[in-house]
Amino acid sequence: MIIRSKAPLRIGLAGGGTDVSPYCDLFGGAILNATVSLYAYATIEPLDSGEIIFNVADRQEYEKLDSAMALPLNGKLDLLKGVYNRVVKDFSKKPLSFKLTTYVDAPAGSGLGTSSTLVVAILGAFTEWLKLPLGEYDIAHLAYEIERIDCKMAGGRQDQYAATFGGVNFMEFSKDDKVIVNPLRIKDQYLSELGHNLVLFYTETSRLSSNIIEQQSKNVTDKNQSSIDAMHNLKEQSVRMKEALLQGHIHQIGEILDFGWKHKKQMAGGITNPHIDEIYKLAMEAGATGGKISGAGGGGFMIFYCPGTTRFNVIKVIEKFGGSVKRYAFTKEGLSTWTI
Repeated sequence: MIIRSKAPLRIGLAGGGTDVSPYCDLFGGAILNATVSLYAYATIEPLDSGEIIFNVADRQEYEKLDSAMALPLNGKLDLLKGVYNRVVKDFSKKPLSFKLTTYVDAPAGSGLGTSSTLVVAILGAFTEWLKLPLGEYDIAHLAYEIERIDCKMAGGRQDQYAATFGGVNFMEFSKDDKVIVNPLRIKDQYLSELGHNLVLFYTETSRLSSNIIEQQSKNVTDKNQSSIDAMHNLKEQSVRMKEALLQGHIHQIGEILDFGWKHKKQMAGGITNPHIDEIYKLAMEAGATGGKISGAGGGGFMIFYCPGTTRFNVIKVIEKFGGSVKRYAFTKEGLSTWTI
C-alpha cells in the first residue's frame, strides 16, 4: 500500500502580513491569494520494521530513526517530525512505522508558502492513511499549530488555508485563531487574463522569512505607528483586489499591486534590498504597472503585472538579473490524497 498527497503552493496577491499575530488579533487581517500549479508532495509507505524513514527528495536529505511516541525536534527535518509527533499524540496513540518521501516544486524560502504547504501535504497523507476525522478547516488549523506552535517557526496563517482549500480566496483573520475562507467565483476570462499578465519571477535567492516576520510582530507590539499604518493599508489593498477581480477590472491589478508594495516595505526591515528595488524599477520601466515580492520579503519570487503584450519586454529585462521566469497556471483544487 502506498499513500500519496499533494497540496498547491500559492501566490499572495494582496494583504500579505496582516495574517500575522499580533496584528490580526488586535485589528483583524485580510488576505487575497491564489493557488498555482506548483505543489508539495508526500508519499507514505507503511513498514513493519519498527523504523521511521524520512526522505526529502528535492533537498537530498535522509534520516532513519527508531519508531517512538515522539521524535526530538533538533533542527533536522523538524516539520516532518512535528507532523508525526502530533498525529501520534492526538490520534494514533501508538508509534508508527513508515517511510515518508516528500518533494516540493519550489525551493524553501522562496515566498510561495512552501513549508506550510508541505506540512499540509504530509498531514493529508497521514489523514488518508489513518482515516483521521479531519475536515478542511481542521487540517489547516492543525497544520498551523504544528508549524507555528509545536515547531516554533514564526509566520502567518494564510499558507495553510490556501494549500488546504485551493483556488482564489479572500481570507479573514481575527483573534482566538479565527479564520474565515471566502472562495471567490471569478469568471474564467478574468482569471485567464490575470494569468496571462502576471509574471512569476524567481530571483534565485531565498531568505529566512521568520526573521522578517518576527520584526513585523515586534513593530506591532511596540506600537510602531508607521508599520501599523502600512498593515492597515495592505488590508485595504486586499478588499480593492477582491473587488477588481470579481468585477473584471483586471486593468487595475497592477496599480493595486504597486499600492501594496509601497506600503509593504514600511512593515519591517529586510523586506526589500537594493537588488530587489532595481529589478522592480526596471520591470516598471519595461511596461509592468505593479508588482511585489512574494511572501514575507527579502528574496525568493517576485510577481509583476504586465498589461497588453508588455510581459515579453518585462521578461527580457528582468532575466538579465540572472533569475528565471516560472510558468504556472491557477488551480481550483486544494489538498488531494489517494491510496494505491
